[in-house]
Amino acid sequence: MFSFLKRFRGSKASDNAPADLQADAQTLEAPAAEVPGTATEAAQVVTPAAPAAATAPTSPTAAPVVPPRVELRATPPATAAAPASPAAPSVSTQQAAPQPLSAATPQPLAPSARPIAASTQPSPAAFTAAEPEAVEIIPPPAPEPAARRSWLSRLKTGLSKTGSSITGIFVNTKIDEDLYEELETALLMSDAGVDATEYLLEALREKVRVERLTDPQQVKTALRDLLVGLLKPLEKSLVLGRNQPLVMMIAGVNGAGKTTSIGKLAKHLQRFDQSVLLAAGDTFRAAAREQLAIWGERNNVTVVSQESGDPAAVIFDAVGAARARKIDVLMADTAGRLPTQLHLMEELRKVKRVVGKALEGAPHEVLLVIDANTGQNALSQVKAFDDALGLTGLIVTKLDGTAKGGILAAIARQRPVPVYFIGVGEKVEDLQPFSAEEFCDALLGS
Repeated sequence: MFSFLKRFRGSKASDNAPADLQADAQTLEAPAAEVPGTATEAAQVVTPAAPAAATAPTSPTAAPVVPPRVELRATPPATAAAPASPAAPSVSTQQAAPQPLSAATPQPLAPSARPIAASTQPSPAAFTAAEPEAVEIIPPPAPEPAARRSWLSRLKTGLSKTGSSITGIFVNTKIDEDLYEELETALLMSDAGVDATEYLLEALREKVRVERLTDPQQVKTALRDLLVGLLKPLEKSLVLGRNQPLVMMIAGVNGAGKTTSIGKLAKHLQRFDQSVLLAAGDTFRAAAREQLAIWGERNNVTVVSQESGDPAAVIFDAVGAARARKIDVLMADTAGRLPTQLHLMEELRKVKRVVGKALEGAPHEVLLVIDANTGQNALSQVKAFDDALGLTGLIVTKLDGTAKGGILAAIARQRPVPVYFIGVGEKVEDLQPFSAEEFCDALLGS
């Protein structure tokens, strides 16, 4: 359902670090001498030991140079090896000749001309920024078998009409031109669109010819494989932990299910130990704030709202509140917009610009909620909102109604925006991550 972005430093303290980073971390653990002459806390640079042949030319296949790891250590007072002069030490302007470093014994750093004052020391954050950082994406855990079977049953029930019309073509028939004509009609009736239908039929004919398929059930299996290959690029997991807060902007037309989807997503995010804050940016629709407030009470989530005002101002305040409270995910609801109303689409662009001013790089996710019952009109919505906002993902709802389900094939061919979630009901568990194989099995009755 959700993937996690895990960050760690290149040191042996990170048990989950990749092998190459752990090797670099061991190299960085070489001992270094301390700066004598002061008891204050001084910044030291721990560098790896230089190779023995320092003057040898570097080969093209040499290992990459690892940046030095910077640590902040407390330097003990210098030992009284020689009596200290009461007078201020004079600083020589003559630079000593550089000495070659030995691989066996690291050389101490040259003492500074004056003690480092505590007020002039760089902050630890400055040293942290210099450390090499690695990123690991942790996939979501596998769902329980019982919950998965229940979900697949509901998905097949929702797509049963389309599945029965397609699977009936391959019963008691033979592979001829009539089979392809009936299949073309069924795909067009399932909202797959002309482009996706022509692509699937042409690829299916070629697959039947090359593999010399003679059984209609083999043709059905071949169609299923082609459909999975078409929808597989839409299968993507929503990555959490990239930013704090992770700002998600939810858009869509009126009645698509934006507010309900936000409430369901909030519940799912809480199951992954994510703190959530909701912003009631729909200040135009009647009872929009109240509906989102009810979902907030159900999930024990705070909702930032105003009686009336600019939706961009509401979301701007919500971003500031999320940063102050160190919230993990902020989901902003927006007013329903028809893509044909250009002045209303311009207001959505304004909301996105204002969010970017509140937090650099935000919104990190721009999700469009589409109603699968709208058929080819859903494809027009995806194109219009993608051109206006730059969509990062889709949420397809109401697949349990009269929706045919083939609209995802049309989206994959003409505007392949990733599909994060699909919904088949009003319950929280009825919103699940999109899987191309499961969707095709339910669509074709496999």
